[in-house]
Amino acid sequence: MIVRKVALILLFFLSFKTCAYEIKRMEINSNNIDKKSYATIVLPDSYSKSNQRYSTIYLLHGWSGNDKDWTENSDVSVLADNYQVIIVMPDGNYDGWYINSPILSKSDYEKYIGNDVVSFMDKNFKTIPFKYGRAITGLSMGGFGALNIALNYPQKFGAVGSMSGGVDPRDYPKNWGLEKVFGDPITNSKFWDDKAIINNAYQFINMGVYIFIDCGVGDFFIEPNRRLHQRLLELRINHTYLESPGGHSWGYWDNAVKYQLLFMKNSR
Repeated sequence: MIVRKVALILLFFLSFKTCAYEIKRMEINSNNIDKKSYATIVLPDSYSKSNQRYSTIYLLHGWSGNDKDWTENSDVSVLADNYQVIIVMPDGNYDGWYINSPILSKSDYEKYIGNDVVSFMDKNFKTIPFKYGRAITGLSMGGFGALNIALNYPQKFGAVGSMSGGVDPRDYPKNWGLEKVFGDPITNSKFWDDKAIINNAYQFINMGVYIFIDCGVGDFFIEPNRRLHQRLLELRINHTYLESPGGHSWGYWDNAVKYQLLFMKNSR
């Protein structure tokens, strides 16, 4: 019985140690969007005791989500301690798709993340305020968003990733609120073409950015991800591409994010 009590006490302290990170939720407003918006920020355990600056990883949620999705549905917070990074999870709106909408007023989530959130973090936290001190990744809508933002802010991010990304919106124009923010897929087809990651992949050639794309083999987005991978190979763009068992689910993303963040931590 004594041994069991000691074991339970030890387990308690070990569990407490793994929760040494600090979670903050902060309002980050902007003229680029028409609503109050928040970001959930995870600081590593050493943050309050150190004068060092930290790499920052911007982690985007998927369609219908918000800034709390990652902390509520995965164990991502412990990775701030494990990798000694700041993790920033901004709100990209329920169906904002991380673009500057050509038809909605003040729905410029591409600018909001790429400019406003990054500037806020660099001003208020001990970040490394340079390209190779920042990385961006996300799941589903957020995977598309991370690639789109990295392409449009080549001096801001040294690494970019995508998990189960909806990388070619032209494949599913009637789904997930796309038409609401992209416009009509026929009359506004040029914008849709311009936002297809496969059409912009050539821009990665001279960007000096590390790329990690993964998708579950049972995911409905697997084929557009395979096409993007093939296009990057054709362009001879260095990248990491991974297919793993799994579908479009938190079970897959909770595992995938560990590898994404480790890759980004080491991409400096």
